[in-house]
Amino acid sequence: MKKNVVYIGIALLIGLFAGYLIFGSKTVEELSEKHDHTMDTSDQMWTCSMHPQIIQSESGDCPICGMDLIPAETNADGLRPDQFRMTENAVALANVQTLVIGENRLDSEMVKLSGKIEENEEANAVQVAYFGGRIERLFVNSTGEYVKNGQLLATIYSPELVASQQELLTALSLKKSQPELYKAVRNKLKLWKLSENQINQIEASGKVKENFPVYAKVSGTVASKMVEAGDYVKQGQILYKIADLSTVWASFDAYENQISLLKEGQKIKIKTKAYPNKDVETEISFIDPVLNTNTRTFKVRTILKNSNSIFKPGMFVEGMISVSDSENNSVITIPKSAVLWTGERSVVYVKMESDEPVFEMKEVTLGNANADSYQILDGLSNDEEIVINGTFTVDAAAQLQGKKSMMKRNEMLDKLGTENESEKVSLSGDFQKELMESLSTYFLLKDALVASNANDVSKFSEQMFNQLKRVNTLNLQPAESGYANAIMKTLAMIAKKEDLVGQRDHFIKLNEDLQALIKNLDHLSDEIYIQKCPMANNNKGATWLSKEKKIRNPYFGDQMLTCGSVIDSLGKG
Repeated sequence: MKKNVVYIGIALLIGLFAGYLIFGSKTVEELSEKHDHTMDTSDQMWTCSMHPQIIQSESGDCPICGMDLIPAETNADGLRPDQFRMTENAVALANVQTLVIGENRLDSEMVKLSGKIEENEEANAVQVAYFGGRIERLFVNSTGEYVKNGQLLATIYSPELVASQQELLTALSLKKSQPELYKAVRNKLKLWKLSENQINQIEASGKVKENFPVYAKVSGTVASKMVEAGDYVKQGQILYKIADLSTVWASFDAYENQISLLKEGQKIKIKTKAYPNKDVETEISFIDPVLNTNTRTFKVRTILKNSNSIFKPGMFVEGMISVSDSENNSVITIPKSAVLWTGERSVVYVKMESDEPVFEMKEVTLGNANADSYQILDGLSNDEEIVINGTFTVDAAAQLQGKKSMMKRNEMLDKLGTENESEKVSLSGDFQKELMESLSTYFLLKDALVASNANDVSKFSEQMFNQLKRVNTLNLQPAESGYANAIMKTLAMIAKKEDLVGQRDHFIKLNEDLQALIKNLDHLSDEIYIQKCPMANNNKGATWLSKEKKIRNPYFGDQMLTCGSVIDSLGKG
């Protein structure tokens, strides 16, 4: 009996030990698997759709707004090195708005000028002493006083005038016997601006006036008083400067880059700070032909009627001029809200895909600044879609993803097309084959531009686009896919354009991307020349590819057929 109990006890202990080994080890494995799963997801980063600058390694609430964090997108396959993607939520919450350049084009833009009211120099006058003497009394003693034509201004004692009056009285007694002498004496007094009435009064009284009155010859406001009572003056000396303020000048400073936008006779709307709700519309009457070399500005002015004296000299004014773009449809104008300033650079963000939130920063050269917009001299082209609202949020997303941004240039060189990069990107064989086949159509496209045949340009652009579409079926590297998509987008723009000017503008961008790829091909069966016209692209220069060394300019056609030179060649040896 005791032996049975012992055996049962031993069996129980063995069973417990075996169960521990089986189930205990399984539990460890399960915990290990659970731990490994956690490690697999530890690389996931979390961000706030409202504040993309918030990046955390764990989910939770945004420390700024308290919203739930969302997974940060880390995969940007198929994008070029400088492109980046935002989430749909981030775009919506930041109210990112875009505008396609050239769409909803306004018939005119407003040029804003600042200036001030000045006296109309053409209406200004001076009151002078017509005879020398001593000023006995002044009847107008301060600037700003208004005087009327014929008003008494001063009295002057003039020894010369006293002697001439005595001569008049003497000649009057000899009027019948010596009429010529009498006329000569009267004319002498008239030269001193004495009127017929004044001369007749002297003759009638038979007495000489010692203190002779000086009357105003014009009406206006005394701008400057040049003498005091008791002063001796010479004939012709200025007594008063009188400004006629019934008309005034609105004088503006315009910048050098606005010269081409302004012309005499242009309508201008004047607004003052004193009367913010009252606009006066007039015309530009004068444009200064001389540029101020210190300020790089020139004067633009207009004449304003000032019958109610609402305009005071020295008053600041603002002028708005409507500048029509109908004469130059190639001018690119974008809203000021699209431009970010860095001190040295001006940048905008371009939406690269119409149906996806993919963006890329571009540096631009600004032209004229209008009321709410800038003219773009370089960096953008028509039909590109730019961010006009939420620009700072897009810039923050670029900074977080290490892309080019307002405050940071991209430190990663674009390996494709970089001449000084020792380590070039290797293009896949299938991609190189498709690219080589599309080159034959490119040369037809280039020749159509040389011939200035817009229809053929559109046809061959569409043909080359369809050829390159085949690369989307390949397993491409991100850089290959990015450049292929950029080239196809440019080709689509060229095909859509009906005018040669627009086609040639996009042809510039097509060559930049295409040459970056061509330079990385392993083998070229024929020699290809890179040629450049220094006068294309608004005298900034533009390149193209050619199978012939002879220059045939696609940017100007017959107008400048041989303008350009060979700057490089590919496929030698």
